[in-house]
Amino acid sequence: MTFVSLLAFAGLCLMLALIPGPDTFMVLRISLNRVGAGISAAAGSGTGALVWAALVGLGLAAILEQSAEVFRWIKIAGGLYLLYLGLSSFIKARKAAKAGIVAGEDGNQPLAYSKRAGYGAGLLSTLLNPKVGLFYLAVVPQFIPHGANTLATAMVLGLTLAVIGFLYLATIAIVAYKAMKWLRKPKVNTLIERISSGILAVLGVGVMASGATS
Repeated sequence: MTFVSLLAFAGLCLMLALIPGPDTFMVLRISLNRVGAGISAAAGSGTGALVWAALVGLGLAAILEQSAEVFRWIKIAGGLYLLYLGLSSFIKARKAAKAGIVAGEDGNQPLAYSKRAGYGAGLLSTLLNPKVGLFYLAVVPQFIPHGANTLATAMVLGLTLAVIGFLYLATIAIVAYKAMKWLRKPKVNTLIERISSGILAVLGVGVMASGATS
């Protein structure tokens, strides 16, 4: 693979990362109370992208393109997980509001997600998103030189996408956390959590509906 080809693929990955999706909203919500958990979620998402790259390199992701039934059920599973994230986040926000939990003078708040939980959320969100696998399946072959090692090339491209995606989502996490230092009022915090949780839930329902009708 030439440097120009790799640079072109990196540009494509950057454009893809800049389009808001489920991972963006998930990292944004997780980062509101703890930036480390948000960055861990970004790392989990990057790991998921590498797994998809390996699947494509081995030829396993081709099943998604050939089997509409498998694709439909993976979409439904991904939608269910997003719905779970949205509903659980909404419930946590309501419980915190009812308990009268507010930010202390030192700016600390109860942590809705640990770093491990954030990583797991990011990993599962990407693994259950068949569009990532289909993206690799549609784009990666165009960047594999004739006679090259398919798995090795796919992993290089996957690592490129994972790094760019991680850097973008980590930036989102940091910006979200910094913004909360100025938006730490309990009412504003609760409103933002409910809106982001609602977006996740709506995305989940939309993915399930799309999968059920495909």
